[in-house]
Amino acid sequence: MLFGSISYLNLLPFQVFIKHYISHNATKMSFGYKHAVPSAINKALKRRSVNAAFISSVESKKCHCTNLGIIAHKKVYSVLLLEGENESDPASATSNQLAKVLDLQGKVLIGDAALKHYLDGGEGIDLAEAWYEKTGLPFVFARLCYNKHSKEVQKIARLFSHTKVKIPQYILKREAKKRGISPKQLTWYLDHIYYEMDDKAKKSLKLFLNS
Repeated sequence: MLFGSISYLNLLPFQVFIKHYISHNATKMSFGYKHAVPSAINKALKRRSVNAAFISSVESKKCHCTNLGIIAHKKVYSVLLLEGENESDPASATSNQLAKVLDLQGKVLIGDAALKHYLDGGEGIDLAEAWYEKTGLPFVFARLCYNKHSKEVQKIARLFSHTKVKIPQYILKREAKKRGISPKQLTWYLDHIYYEMDDKAKKSLKLFLNS
């Protein structure tokens, strides 16, 4: 089984978990698309280049999905709308659509670049916060979906949702250094992300997809 992986920090806990899972299970899985952006992962799953991946929630409507997502309650800090002319982020699908649903004008910036922009003191509208102010709900940016190996993927999803993942210090330092931030800033950011789809997240996703 081949997993696709978004390269952003918001999936670091799952990446640590899945590597540990693979190393401790007799399964022929490998990690693919380690450095791909969300829009590329969406296409990879659709053309079956990967068997499972966290894909943009806006693309998940017709997919087989687990109960895992990338979810933010109020602020997310890594999906921003900057002042200026309307400009989509080519790496995104969901965030571009979210800006349209919220009827907000500006330049969409997502992922680690957006987080670095915020941490460096840059200004912008946090789109998860804007959604919360409108709906009172968290926002689901991505979902773990699959096109094959349903039992195995669902098993992985259940295990991850019940596992408190501890990220080793050497990984925190390495990943923080890559982005030009501190390990403390990295863990602070991850505290604002959760992964299990609760009732509010499901309600929010339905509302967004029907908007």
